[in-house]
Amino acid sequence: MPEERIIVIAVKRPNQPDDLFESSLEELISLADTAGGKVIEVITQNRERIHSAYYIGEGKMAEIKERIDELEIDLVISNDELSAGQSRNLSDFFDCRVIDRSQLILDIFASRARTKEGKLQVELAQLQYLLPRLRGQGVQLSRLGAGIGTRGPGETKLEADQRHIRRRIDDIKRRLKQVVRQRDQYRKRRKQNEVFQIAIVGYTNAGKSTMFNRLTNSDSLEENKLFATLDPLTRKIQLPSGFQVLITDTVGFIQQLPTTLIAAFRSTLEEVSEADFILHVVDSSHPDYQQHQDTVLKLLDELESSSIPMLTVYNKKDVVSDEFFPQNRPYIMISAFDEGDLSQLIQKVEEVLKAGWESYEVSLEASEGNLINRFEHETILEKKEFNEAKELYILNGFIRPEHPLKGIIKEKE
Repeated sequence: MPEERIIVIAVKRPNQPDDLFESSLEELISLADTAGGKVIEVITQNRERIHSAYYIGEGKMAEIKERIDELEIDLVISNDELSAGQSRNLSDFFDCRVIDRSQLILDIFASRARTKEGKLQVELAQLQYLLPRLRGQGVQLSRLGAGIGTRGPGETKLEADQRHIRRRIDDIKRRLKQVVRQRDQYRKRRKQNEVFQIAIVGYTNAGKSTMFNRLTNSDSLEENKLFATLDPLTRKIQLPSGFQVLITDTVGFIQQLPTTLIAAFRSTLEEVSEADFILHVVDSSHPDYQQHQDTVLKLLDELESSSIPMLTVYNKKDVVSDEFFPQNRPYIMISAFDEGDLSQLIQKVEEVLKAGWESYEVSLEASEGNLINRFEHETILEKKEFNEAKELYILNGFIRPEHPLKGIIKEKE
């Protein structure tokens, strides 16, 4: 399918800082590229407020219409969410398909979801987005052939009446509840087994999947595109001391994520709130890295996960041009492609954990092999010596304050 030719339109309000406005436009261009389109031109307008009927001013609309015809544009994407009326009016005036930022993001999610749960969540978000916009969309729906902004539920579902869509929304919610219940049971089992969980979070395209793949020798999707990973992947790894952990790669965060998507992906992101430790990956070479890390921290706050111990991983140090000043502590600077850096990262994780854990010493009999094995894999073991005179193993290390093995340590004292 040939690349769709796109014009991006955006309104800048007086209260919007220039750098934030520019970065939102750059992100929109990246999103369009991820969806398989090519932005030919960006047209912006300074306005006190967004035009209630047309989003942009009427004078500007004639200029955009001319450019659409001259440049043979297939699609117009607005930087802000459009109401049903604005979308319809623009589409009629331009005689061209018009979608907004939210539809574009939903479209990318639709093309990237792999698991049953991911697909259900995307469809739910798309239908919730479309429901209030259905009235009077007849003309626009006739323009929906194929292309960016039309993937997902599909034309036939959109043309159906609102009752049918509401029924479908209820059905998806019911099925998602089942999936969430299964996921909860799986999580509870992991908790009961006292498995330590690390979640990798970060702004989209920060290098989370690359890091995850190098650490776990797996092959989750790695691309220089936004939202390469949608469905959370979990793998087991062993830290240098022998301590075993589960590590999860999560969906990338983004500013102005459609609210329907935040709600739909809540269960995916709940992996984060269940974690014992967070690795926050930041693309340190990105000019807006500070804003990216703030977006992630704000979302973690909304997920009530901001109190979970965290290590900030400033990635892509090999392409950082200027002097770099990390703001978050504790932190480490790495390149996910450098084996040495990844070893240092794993050691740093243990260092940060030890700082918040309690040190212990315990003596175990040689016959207590199972217990010794648990201390080796469920705590950070620093030293293990055999006392021949007493026929005891003496273990020294660090343990989580709430770990059940603490009871054994007390017993043996």
